Amino acid sequence: MTKEVRLPGSDHPITIEPAPSRIVVRAGKSVVAETARALVLHEATYPGVFYIPLADIDLTLLRHTNTSTYCPYKGDCSYYTVPMPEGDLVDAAWTYHDPYPAVTSIVDHVAFYPDRVEIATE
Repeated sequence: MTKEVRLPGSDHPITIEPAPSRIVVRAGKSVVAETARALVLHEATYPGVFYIPLADIDLTLLRHTNTSTYCPYKGDCSYYTVPMPEGDLVDAAWTYHDPYPAVTSIVDHVAFYPDRVEIATE
């Protein structure tokens, strides 16, 4: 099955820029990520999403899951769960291991759902 690939444009713009501040991601009392090198991806009318470099994430706090999705603008997406003593934060983070050319700057970056973890700007 061939996947539809779409290019960002005036009908569905995507921009990526450096985050203007330091980003800290917490799950409970644990700092999952802390960086001054995050990117902000703005897509169409959706809120901006912080993409954090893998090097600035405590990968021992993430567990890869079997969940996958597809975005015709960005490509195949895989997910991570954050295990917690009080219950796992299932599919709390995602990444595009091989993003499409229009968004290649998010390769080796992970984004987090703000309703599953705390994302603070400092």
